[in-house]
Amino acid sequence: MAGKNIANIERLNKLMDENGFSAVVARSGKNFTYLAGFAYPGTLARHLDFPDSPRGVLVVWPRQGDPVLVVNEIAAPLPRRDSWIENIQVYDGYAESPYARTADILKEMGLENKKIGAEKDYLSALQWEELTSLLPKAKVMDCTDMMDRVRWIKTSAEVERLQKGANLLDEAYLDVFPTVRPGDTERDVHSRIIEACIRRGANWAHGILNTSRNNVAYGGEGDMVFQSGDIIRNDYVSYLDGYPGHQSRTVVVGEPSRELIETYKIHRDIYRATIDHCRPGVRASDVYHFANNAFNDAGIEGKVALAGHGVGAWWHQQEPYMVPSGKHNLEKGMVVALEPHIGHWHLQDMVLITDDAPLLLSPLINTDEMLVAG
Repeated sequence: MAGKNIANIERLNKLMDENGFSAVVARSGKNFTYLAGFAYPGTLARHLDFPDSPRGVLVVWPRQGDPVLVVNEIAAPLPRRDSWIENIQVYDGYAESPYARTADILKEMGLENKKIGAEKDYLSALQWEELTSLLPKAKVMDCTDMMDRVRWIKTSAEVERLQKGANLLDEAYLDVFPTVRPGDTERDVHSRIIEACIRRGANWAHGILNTSRNNVAYGGEGDMVFQSGDIIRNDYVSYLDGYPGHQSRTVVVGEPSRELIETYKIHRDIYRATIDHCRPGVRASDVYHFANNAFNDAGIEGKVALAGHGVGAWWHQQEPYMVPSGKHNLEKGMVVALEPHIGHWHLQDMVLITDDAPLLLSPLINTDEMLVAG
């Protein structure tokens, strides 16, 4: 049974008109999943991630008329079942170019001499050349920034899906973290979190988990064991129907010392103040500087790498990025993940930007105090 379209089509139409696009061709995982309304799993997902895949899939989205999916024969059954797009054109994977089929579809729509949007940050130079050579009279222009602007204002159905994903991840945390004991390895605890997400219905999950004594946080989960007094650093993403649950919780193994409790409170208060700073009209770079300055004022050495980011279909990190160069302003209707932290004191939540205070999407775990394991 075909799924329901939950994308912000009204905003898409408005921005296509403002930019003069007669059609958009979506190839990236973010835009394909957003417009097609379903998420490919496993091996099919990797083909969507790699621009040089010989089995690429695309959405042809005209401003007027019905959209079309361009997929290979292996990738066709899932959208026939789950996508809300009914017109599914199948090409011969490995033997035929999906861009040639896409060009034919655009010609059949009468758009061969119109302005067409394509993702210049995702198509390879060879693919861009191929598409433009097949449509010599068309004006093929980059639509990456426009599509970012479309996606970052969420529909109510998208917010609901993100809330479900957030609750799923926090339920997995509540299932696993209290059971961690001294002597457990990073690898073991990580596998239990992934299993807990999948068991609860996640399509897939990924992330990091390390003891605070591990100086290579993004080096994978290994055989280091947790000891009493360790902080369990974690940063997971659990995808439900293509949308992420994305939170981080500060967890201590064993009863925390007074020093750990006081240090946590400092980080927690800066984290919460940063969330409260996220209001419509605030520049993304200002959110970053607010957090980074707060840590510096508290005497904490180091700097914030990323104070936060937008979230959406397929990949959890999207515009706006809350970094020193962040150029966008926050808008009502955005869902952003806030994670201002230094070192292993990693707290993170997704919030909906409203006219009032940001709305927390994942209220299952109270962050007043650290979670205690062991």
